[in-house]
Amino acid sequence: MLDIRRLYMLKTVAARGSIAAAAQSLALSAGAVSQQLSVLRREVGVDLLRPDGRTVALTEAGRVLLEHADRILAAVQEAESAVAAAKGTVGATATLAALPSTAARIVAPALTALGSHHPRLTVTCHITDQAQLRELALGAVDVVLGQRYHHLPDATPRGIEVAPLLDDPLLVVTAAGQADERPVALRELATHSLVVPPPTTECGQAIVQACHQAGFTPMTRYITADIAAQLTLARAGLATALVPRTAIDPAAPGIRTAPIEDRPILRLLFAATRHTETANPTTTAVIAALRTAARQGGRTTHLPAA
Repeated sequence: MLDIRRLYMLKTVAARGSIAAAAQSLALSAGAVSQQLSVLRREVGVDLLRPDGRTVALTEAGRVLLEHADRILAAVQEAESAVAAAKGTVGATATLAALPSTAARIVAPALTALGSHHPRLTVTCHITDQAQLRELALGAVDVVLGQRYHHLPDATPRGIEVAPLLDDPLLVVTAAGQADERPVALRELATHSLVVPPPTTECGQAIVQACHQAGFTPMTRYITADIAAQLTLARAGLATALVPRTAIDPAAPGIRTAPIEDRPILRLLFAATRHTETANPTTTAVIAALRTAARQGGRTTHLPAA
């Protein structure tokens, strides 16, 4: 009988691209992963992986086995959720991945509330903007507090369930005294020196595409994904920033914020989990805390629960 843990290792290697990367994510040695995959190869009697430059790729047999492994692993998770629901209690551990821009206004209040309402639950939180949904699909995290910009394509992977939390607009941030607080037409920013995230990020892509749709190419002078750095440059009068509302401390001195009136750039903040027919009480509790924190701290248009 095939070992579920070895099937999961095969899935992880396929997603990470190498045995070393998979071993690191699994907190194992590369030798241990190689050994277990060798056992799996002997069990099925055919090669499952092949060299592909500096990485490894699945053979045809490996792809076939992984398709079945995905269904098997999904069934195991369904069973775990059903048992947890039958127990009717929140579990002891959960792992959350969240965007840095949500840490202060949503994540921290949500974790505080969870600690009060479910003191036996320990939540490990990864503050990161890197491949969150992939980590969720792999089972490396249980809940993702992620984002999707409305005017960009939806790239949610298969098997992921998304619960909308709120629409969070990007605000135009300048130095205090440089502009009034009236709404700004996006086209007005054509003459501004902007500080924007790298074009490889979702936010960077969203800003550039929105500017193109408004009829101009943004004049990018500074590139950084660090929102604190963006606000510092705006405060100094060196650049205009476009920053999500929930990432801005309303009491922050030296800056002025204004909404975009004609072509608002909106990001949907959502809580995502792996889809199961039976809701898991632990992930349900985490999502409920995130939703409450978003409602209280977002100060934006709120969306109904999915």
